[in-house]
Amino acid sequence: MKKWLTLTAAALFSVSAIAQEKVVLYNWADYIPDSVLTAFTKETGIKVEVATFDSNETMFAKLQLVNGKGYDLAVPTTYFIERMKRADLLQPIDKSKLKNLDNLEPSLLDQAYDPGNEYSIPYLWGSTAIAVNTDEMDPSSVTSWKDLWKPEFKDQLLLLDDVRDIFLMGLKVKGFENNTTNEDEIRQAYEALVELLPNVKLFLSDSPKLPLIQGNVPMGVMWNGEAYMAQVELGTVEYVYPSDGVTFWVDSFVIPKGAENVENAHRFIDFILRPEMGKLVVEGVGNSTPNRATIPLLSEEMRNDPMVVPPASVIEKGTYHTDLGEANAIYEKYWQMLKQNKS
Repeated sequence: MKKWLTLTAAALFSVSAIAQEKVVLYNWADYIPDSVLTAFTKETGIKVEVATFDSNETMFAKLQLVNGKGYDLAVPTTYFIERMKRADLLQPIDKSKLKNLDNLEPSLLDQAYDPGNEYSIPYLWGSTAIAVNTDEMDPSSVTSWKDLWKPEFKDQLLLLDDVRDIFLMGLKVKGFENNTTNEDEIRQAYEALVELLPNVKLFLSDSPKLPLIQGNVPMGVMWNGEAYMAQVELGTVEYVYPSDGVTFWVDSFVIPKGAENVENAHRFIDFILRPEMGKLVVEGVGNSTPNRATIPLLSEEMRNDPMVVPPASVIEKGTYHTDLGEANAIYEKYWQMLKQNKS
C-alpha cells in the first residue's frame, strides 16, 4: 500500500510538472492567430499565456518596472530593441536552438539596431501609411502626408497613438529627417501637427482598423496589417503610400532578462519560423513576412497585394526609426503637449 501511494504521488507530480509547462508572450493585441497558439500547444504540450500592450512605450515601461521578469517573450519594434538593450532588459538568443533560422530574409537581419541578431528574431515587418475607405472618399485626394492637412478633412482622420510614426508626418511636411534630434526641428514638427488637430477625430493604437470598419472615420494613419484586415472586412479599403516616403518597421521576438521559461521561448520562436506557421500568421494578421519560405505558400493574390508586400519604389523611399537616446524625452514632451491640445 505504501509503495502504491509513493508511485501515485510520483505520477501526480509528473502530471503537475507537465501542466505547468508554459511560455508567457507579451505581444501587441490581435497580433498572432489563435490557430498558431493552439497548434504549438498541441504539438509541444506547452501552454502559451498571452498578455498584450498597445504601444512600445507601455511595453518598455512594464518590463522596466518588473526588471524583465514575468514574461518569456516580448515583441518590440525596431528601435525599441536598442533601447531595451541599453536598459539591460534582454538576454541573448541562442541561435543554435533555432533550426528554422535560415528561412528568414537576410536583408532584414544584422541591422544596426541589433548587429548579428544577438537579441532579436524578426516576426513581422511592415509600414505605416494611410488607409482610406473608398466608399466614403476618393483615395486620389491623398497622395502625400501634407494632404492630410486639407481643411475639407476636418474631423475625419484617425491617427495612431504612436509618437514616432506621427512625428514623422510633421517632420516630412517641414522637410526634416525622421530621426532628427534637433529640438528646433522637432518643435516645428509639433507646431505643424497642432495645425492638423482640427482634422483628427481620435488617436488609437489598439485595433485602429475598427473605427474605419465601423464607419466612424473615412481614413486613418495605420499599420499595413490593420489596413489589410479592414480590407478583408469591408472590401473597400485602399492603402495609400504617401509620395514623400513612409516609415518601415520590424517587430521581433526578444527574450526578457528575467524570463523563467527560456527553453520554451526558443521552441516557440523556432515554431513560428516554420513556413506553414508563417503562412497562418500573415493570413491572420496581414503584415509582411520576413520568412522567405512562407512567401511561396501564400496565394497569388496575397503575394501581389501592395498592402502585404510593398512595391520596390515604396521601399526605396522608406526609412526606419532609430533609437534617439536622450532626444526621446524631447519627442515625448511635445507628444504629450500635442495630445493635451486635442483633449
